[in-house]
Amino acid sequence: MGHVGCCEKQGKMSELVARTGRHQQRYEDGCRLVAGCVPFRYRSCNESDGTESEKIVEVLMINSTSGPGLLFPKGGWENDETVEEAARREAIEEAGVKGDLLDCIGYYDFKSKTLQDDFSPEGLCKAAMFALLVKEELEYWPEQSTRQRSWLTIPEALDCCRHPWMRQALEEGFMKWHATRMSSTE
Repeated sequence: MGHVGCCEKQGKMSELVARTGRHQQRYEDGCRLVAGCVPFRYRSCNESDGTESEKIVEVLMINSTSGPGLLFPKGGWENDETVEEAARREAIEEAGVKGDLLDCIGYYDFKSKTLQDDFSPEGLCKAAMFALLVKEELEYWPEQSTRQRSWLTIPEALDCCRHPWMRQALEEGFMKWHATRMSSTE
């Protein structure tokens, strides 16, 4: 019985393999095009009398593999996929989550020393960021050996963001989008 479980696990992992290399990457005006998301969920807060009060928004961040601080899942947008497909793929590969990709929350320019190449010698990148309502956390995902997931409140996430552009995506993109979304559903 234990052998079957092992084979099932291996089968699931073989379906989920992170894409590598840059031969399929999209570029525009010397910028590498990137897609990513701010994965989020709602956690209920219980009052001392046992009743449910407001729902707390938590965002999912992952560790950086190249230094301190936390990140949102993001990566290169490739020629054979839409920007939405790229954002979903990165959420699965880097953070091991699936869900509903709701809206684009903005475009963010940044410079990356690790992403310098012939097409973008200065490492210029433009990221399309989306809000992703998480419906499933995968037990196994492509980058699980190098990535840890952390659910954080928005103030905690703002403190932990490694990159200023990701802090901006959270503060000016996600928080404004979420506030508008909540006011339209009341």
